[in-house]
This record gives sequence, C-alpha cells and structure tokens, in this order.
Amino acid sequence: MEPYYWHSHHGNFGDDLNLWLWDFLLPGFRDVHPETLLVGVGTVLNSALLPAGRKKLVLGSGYGYGTLPDMSNAAEWDIRCVRGPLTAAKVGVAEALGIIDPAAMVPHMPEFQNLPKLHKKSFVPHWESAIAGLWPTICTTVGLNYIDPRGEAKSVIREIAQSELIIAESMHGAILADAFRVPWVAVTTSSSINNFKWNDWASTLGVKYEPRHVPISSRAEAIIKGERFWGMDFDTKAPPPADPNQREFSDELLVAARDPKQTPLRSAAKQLLAAPSTLALWQACRATPELSRDQVLDDRKARLMNVLEGVKRDYF
Repeated sequence: MEPYYWHSHHGNFGDDLNLWLWDFLLPGFRDVHPETLLVGVGTVLNSALLPAGRKKLVLGSGYGYGTLPDMSNAAEWDIRCVRGPLTAAKVGVAEALGIIDPAAMVPHMPEFQNLPKLHKKSFVPHWESAIAGLWPTICTTVGLNYIDPRGEAKSVIREIAQSELIIAESMHGAILADAFRVPWVAVTTSSSINNFKWNDWASTLGVKYEPRHVPISSRAEAIIKGERFWGMDFDTKAPPPADPNQREFSDELLVAARDPKQTPLRSAAKQLLAAPSTLALWQACRATPELSRDQVLDDRKARLMNVLEGVKRDYF
C-alpha cells in the first residue's frame, strides 16, 4: 500500500505525520497490495485530491473542503472508518464508522512517551497564519511558546506534548494536545478556519468547539486570508479552491511577510497594529480549556484498533 496525504507546499505537521504513523499502526503495510492507497489522516475526502480508478482504503479521513468523490463503487472504495459522525453522514456510511482522527494514536509510539514538560503555554496557529502573521513576536510579548505548524512533524508534536496548555488555531494542534492529555483552548483568526472538520472531530470525544476570536495580526496575513485589517478589506470574493495548494501566494507577498529589511521603527509599528491580536491571545491563555475524558478517548481508540485488526486480517 501507499500512504496518501495532502502535501502542503508550505508544510503542515497534521498531514505530514501520515508519512510514519501508519508504519507504527500497520507494520508492513507498504509491502502488501501496491495497487491500494491508504487514505488516512487529513481532510482529504475531496474529488480534487484523490485519484480516480485506484483502490482506496479509508482509515479515519475527513470531509471539509470541495466536493465528495463518488464513493459508491465498492471495488474502488473500502471505507473502514472516518474522522467523525459529520463525515460519516456526508459519505453516507453508518454513524458508528465516524470513530476518531487516527492522530490520536501518536502518543502510543515509544519515541513520544515520558516526554518532560518544557513549556507552560504554547500557541499552534493554522499554517496560513504562520505564513504571514506576526505570531512569533506576539507570543514572545504574551509569554507563549510559539509552535510553527510548518515544522518537521515529530518536532512539532514533541513541543505540543511538552506543553502544559495549548492554544490551538490548528485543528491537529488540539487533536494532538488532547491525545497527550494536554488541555487546549481553540481560537480562530478568520472565516477560512473550517468549523465542520473541527466539530466532526470534537463530537467524537464529547468536547465543544467554541473558538475565541483573535484578530488577524498583519496586513500580509489579511491579504493571504482575504480578510479585513484595520478597516482595509482584502476579500477578493473568489471562492477558495478545492485543493488548498492551488491558492497562489505571490513571491512578493511572501517576501513582504518575512520582511528581510525590517527596521526597529517598522517593527514597532507592526507590533502596534497587532495590539488587538496580542490582547486577544493573552485573554485566550486565561480561558477555561477543553479536554476530553480519559474513558471516552480510550473507548474511541479501542474502536479504531478493532478496525485496524480487521484491516490486518483482510489485507495482510
């Protein structure tokens, strides 16, 4: 089998973990059924992403963007489980197959066990926020450890596990925090954050997705997201593409976001404009966090393991 995942041109740890998680959960899966794609972690049940005409084994994937492919052909689709009940309803399978996001199994890997706590509080933004936001500076101001979701997946996950509280705009920031029993607070900076996929996952664990609003931190971030910033509207009114990689960020914009010629005066001006973002993130650090109950999480993981045992019997 070949693991399928959405590969962000910019990097996104929640998708990149597919490169090694399935070797742990299904050892030897790469050596059997080379014609089959293992469609795992991610919001990838999308006709613009998945190739037609190839067998696909679905294990915990979710819907959230674009249009669903025609999944009625049992010869091409083997749907063992999906991320949650909302995806199950969209796909048209039993609600019981909406089990959990498989990333919840990461803490069982030996390399992620018994990690010391190094960070009191950490912030994991959405990858779009990380591209052009002022978040590293803002985190320094409010005393948060900044975790870039575009980093190497295992390093990002270790930092999440080594935190005592996670402020998450990244859904997998919250998923991994919950899996490692780290309380989390959800935030959102724009309408580009997908409520459907968050609620799909949250409903499997009995937690609430009630994100706190944190204003966009920079003009470049507003341009990327098509949002308003200090009264300026950057909404192009164009619908988002089904494949997020088809969104075009100009080299000029990305260079401006990095701002290599930043002066102390310009830096101070940017921080002043980001003051509402700073205040809102500071307030989020003091909100009551969410954390699923141990028994609920354990039950969902046990159900996923039963599914994986079935896959081993049928494919190995």
